[in-house]
Amino acid sequence: MLVLGIESSCDETAAALVEDGRAVHSNVVASQIETHRRFGGVVPELASREHLRNIGYVVWRAFREAGKQYSEIDGIAVTQGPGLIGSLLVGLNFAKAMAYSLKKPLVPVNHIEGHICSAFIEHPAVEYPLLALVVSGGHTSLIFSPEPEVYQSIGRARDDAAGEALDKLSKFLGLGYPGGPIIDRLAQRGDPRAFSFSIPKISDGSLDFSFSGFKTAALRHIEKSAIKPRRRPGAKIPQKVVDLVASYQQAIVDTLVRQTARAAESVRPRSILLVGGVACNSLLRRTFTEAFEVSQTGAGAGSSARKISVYFPKPSLTTDNAAMIAAAGTPKLRRGLPVRLDLNAYSDLRLC
Repeated sequence: MLVLGIESSCDETAAALVEDGRAVHSNVVASQIETHRRFGGVVPELASREHLRNIGYVVWRAFREAGKQYSEIDGIAVTQGPGLIGSLLVGLNFAKAMAYSLKKPLVPVNHIEGHICSAFIEHPAVEYPLLALVVSGGHTSLIFSPEPEVYQSIGRARDDAAGEALDKLSKFLGLGYPGGPIIDRLAQRGDPRAFSFSIPKISDGSLDFSFSGFKTAALRHIEKSAIKPRRRPGAKIPQKVVDLVASYQQAIVDTLVRQTARAAESVRPRSILLVGGVACNSLLRRTFTEAFEVSQTGAGAGSSARKISVYFPKPSLTTDNAAMIAAAGTPKLRRGLPVRLDLNAYSDLRLC
């Protein structure tokens, strides 16, 4: 089954052709980083305009790179939410128009489910039950999946998402946009113990996350250490700034790993997935592998050691892309789920 995936939930316009949810024939992404860089973050109105400008070309390019004709696809999968409503509507309406004109079935896909399914493209051996940490600029969630397409939310960010917290420190320090990759690179030459950040503990004992306290602590460190934000690109970055970045990143990674470990103790998965844009972070990937890809011994007499396998997609499938949407939509299209062409987009669409 050849599926066209379309993704436009935030600031990437993406289209991909994926066969049987695994074979990626093309995966085209038009980035808007330069459009939003001078604002230090995504401007929703500008994002919508850029999607309108790019969507036709991106879809055409996906077919060209795959060497396929429009008539060869078996269906279309498109992101329905969550995301920026204006951005979502561009991709959704384009997909509806294509489905109508080509007389092809259309299925809506939750963006979070797309991220989870991105791991299956390269790793078909992922076993259930699985635990997924979905971590990006807009989302930080722990999702338990006992079987395919069945999801339970067991932890979420109560304030800022992890990626948003990283971006904001970069903005405080004048390091540039997008902040996540910049902080990842800088932190590799910093001392993660130079500045103290207390890892928050949720009072009700839940598996939720909280990152707003890290921002407050970072601002205190900036003031106490008399750190001035960088005013021009290319200016030398002082070592104390590099150390602050490393300490801040370490605290966020430690929080993500700690809560995921607590969740794993509770639901006892066979696989753990690390997905979403922040899953590109080198420290997070390394720490996850070290923390979880070991033999876990169950409690009680007679229990046996079990292996938890950790999976994360390659970077091109980790950040927002349409291949993951096509992969998530493939089983829905196979089941022949009836979808009306008057379906709408939802900025706050829940997976579970």
